[in-house]
Amino acid sequence: MKIVDIWFDADYIYGKDEQGRQYKQSLLWYPNLKGATAAERAEYAFGMGGIHWRNLDEDISFESFEYDDTEPSAMQRFFLTHKEINVAEFARSLGINPSLLRNYINGFKKPSKEREEEIIAHIHKLGKEMMAA
Repeated sequence: MKIVDIWFDADYIYGKDEQGRQYKQSLLWYPNLKGATAAERAEYAFGMGGIHWRNLDEDISFESFEYDDTEPSAMQRFFLTHKEINVAEFARSLGINPSLLRNYINGFKKPSKEREEEIIAHIHKLGKEMMAA
């Protein structure tokens, strides 16, 4: 599959392939693109395997438009939109390996349903503690 056209809205990058099929991905996966201006986003080049924004140091593979998880889960969305959260300390307070949590957040590994529920429950617990303070 090769993307031949792209466009953006506030939350997504869209792509159209050679057969006219349309795809979208959340810009939360690509913070450099999310924060870029329309002019910066317009300065890209198609390569053999993807799209490259040299001035933003960002790359998106054509293949990624077909991934099942083009939209972050609720857990991923929380961490991707709250960069102020110290992921390593959060993981330690939950009792899991910080690298494993980073892999869950970035989509390199997929947590079990139970593990994701445990992480979300811990987010809620910390939120309640902060509101009580």
